[in-house]
Amino acid sequence: MSKKTRKMTLSALFAAMCIISLFVASVWPTGRFGLVAFASLFVAAAVIEAGISSGISVFIISSIIGMLILPNRAAPILFIIFFGYYPIAKSLIEHIKGELLQWVIKLALFNTATIATWFFMRELLLDSMGNRPLFGAELPYFPLALPIVGSVVFLIYDYGFTKLIWFYINRISKFMKKGNNI
Repeated sequence: MSKKTRKMTLSALFAAMCIISLFVASVWPTGRFGLVAFASLFVAAAVIEAGISSGISVFIISSIIGMLILPNRAAPILFIIFFGYYPIAKSLIEHIKGELLQWVIKLALFNTATIATWFFMRELLLDSMGNRPLFGAELPYFPLALPIVGSVVFLIYDYGFTKLIWFYINRISKFMKKGNNI
């Protein structure tokens, strides 16, 4: 099998697995965040096995198909806004020298997405509610607490995601390469 064919096949396989995970997340709302985060592991696997361009392909294909065919749009929207692109960004950021700089960039990326989503959703919800207070109460400190609490949750997520990537590299990836020699 040529390298180009292998790369395309792996991208298609990982995109299919990602869409299946997003489908489960869209019909099983209790584990939505976890299942969407799990779907991002397939983007990471594509990056590991076939490079950044394959990871980008898996992210784009999964996002488009997810938005087109899934019964509930919340899972693909979470995937697009927070989890889907992160394995690609993480791979690029972790090639930068200086661990402190890496963390600053990761947190800036996360907080930018979080705050932009907050203001977009706030405007969308308040506009649809006739500018009444959100959920019946004013939330004056919520925009300030969101980045702080979100950053702590993000750091825990990044740590766990790194451990899962290392598990994939050390336990699963070697079987992917072994199958290539058949």
